[in-house]
Amino acid sequence: MDNTMVSFYNIILCLSNALDLIAPEVGNHHKQVAYLAFRLAESIKLPAEQQKEIFFSALLHDIGALSRKERLELIENEPFNVNNHAFKGAKLLNEFKALLNISKIVKFHHLPWGNGEGTAYMGEKVPMASHLIHLADRTCAKIKPSRNVISQVSNILSLINKDKGTIFEPDLVDSLFELGKKDYIWMDLVSDSPIDKIQNIGMFNTVVLDIDDIVDITSIFSKIIDFRSRFTVCHSAGVAVVAEKLAEHMNFSSLECKMMLIAGYLHDLGKIAIDDSILEKRGKLSKDEFNEIRMHTYYTYQLLDRIPEFNTIKIWASYHHEKLNGMGYPFSINAGDITLGSRIMAVADIFTAITEDRPYRKGMDDEQAVQVLDKMVADGSIDGKVVKVLTANIKSINELRLSAQQAAYIKYKNFLDTPW
Repeated sequence: MDNTMVSFYNIILCLSNALDLIAPEVGNHHKQVAYLAFRLAESIKLPAEQQKEIFFSALLHDIGALSRKERLELIENEPFNVNNHAFKGAKLLNEFKALLNISKIVKFHHLPWGNGEGTAYMGEKVPMASHLIHLADRTCAKIKPSRNVISQVSNILSLINKDKGTIFEPDLVDSLFELGKKDYIWMDLVSDSPIDKIQNIGMFNTVVLDIDDIVDITSIFSKIIDFRSRFTVCHSAGVAVVAEKLAEHMNFSSLECKMMLIAGYLHDLGKIAIDDSILEKRGKLSKDEFNEIRMHTYYTYQLLDRIPEFNTIKIWASYHHEKLNGMGYPFSINAGDITLGSRIMAVADIFTAITEDRPYRKGMDDEQAVQVLDKMVADGSIDGKVVKVLTANIKSINELRLSAQQAAYIKYKNFLDTPW
């Protein structure tokens, strides 16, 4: 990273884009809700800072729904356990101090107004922003992409109005009706990227994160990646610390070591696009299923490409299945174009995968792991110098991996434990 400061907006947009890959059929939903929620906040003249919080909260509002089935259910209706994903999402966001207010908004974004009872939940004050996002969410969910959107407006607003006071806050419904008189609002909502229609989008770029903030927020990314499957609930946490420690042993600078930690957290980001059934399959993958898995590194590259300051991190993270003999994927890069950071990440990923326990098998011991790695060095897949460093420090590195993965597993159990 040429600059240790990264735009908060770019980070959140990358995360939102990743979440939308879980269910491509409704891939624009977060951006639609963010656009409409912002327009509502703007129309009722909320302060600029609150408008920004609402916008970011809307971009991440379904962050706790990690399966395709759950995402689709949330769009189509509000199931009886609808608050579970909101509470889980809040737990994830609550780990990062810059997201605390957003966490509170996300936590209650499906709570009904209940004729005023929705101002509080179990003694906790509910932000009005949560009700605003709830209204925007349900409005966007009623748009049918197969029909002309302007032709749907009357029916959508009529359905919303039926729940005025019971589900939705009345004044916000009135504001939606006023806003809904403008055709361009609806046409923006069904455009390719609704948030790009916000002319003063630059106001969201004013917050920047330093390297330690980025480490914290990308650790949230890693949980979203790994928590989708019980087989990989701790994987990225292990890869990240192994890659960081290898970089340290290979004389990377302190900043570069933190960048390697971030790249480890993000290396499997593209797996968000892989169907749950493939991630959860116990047996051998079919050829088509394996080809689906192969695509995850490409998605990682494309998602991180939206963050200009992450160019080096993007390369380290997304090239972890490239091979020195040119037989890797997705770019089939030759050894001369594979940087040391990417070589470290490849070794860290393999080592973590073969030593960690999975529900269906026990991880390898140190001796077995070294044999596998040495064989891959011999066939020209991975870097022998990196493997040599790992072998020389295998006991301490493996202990570090185990400790990081045990901590990640505790957080996974906490994530599953709802309500909050």
